[in-house]
Amino acid sequence: MQAEQMKQLVIHALEDVKGVDIIALDVRGKTSITDYMVIASGRSDRQVKSLAQNVIDKAREQGLVLLGVEGEREGEWVVVDLGEVVAHIFIPEKRDFYNLEKLWGDEAPSAVKAN
Repeated sequence: MQAEQMKQLVIHALEDVKGVDIIALDVRGKTSITDYMVIASGRSDRQVKSLAQNVIDKAREQGLVLLGVEGEREGEWVVVDLGEVVAHIFIPEKRDFYNLEKLWGDEAPSAVKAN
């Protein structure tokens, strides 16, 4: 599966469970870690966990290999690493605090609202 298709799969998985403020950042050329970062919020730690689990489930259904999942127990910030796409799912307070959108620069390439 191509990186663009993986990004869309992650976005759809987040939308399925009512993820909030979903943003996709194209970070190719800025980092060798991944091609896309998909950032989303859940309204509670419970929803964050559910969002992450749906991403994991949808990825596995497509035969994708998870490189790692972190933060599931706490549910305040869960990272799902699919290699070419890394999903960051936050409760609003943690998202505001870490502000990954700002970290990757005001002019992060292809920062688009995913709807």
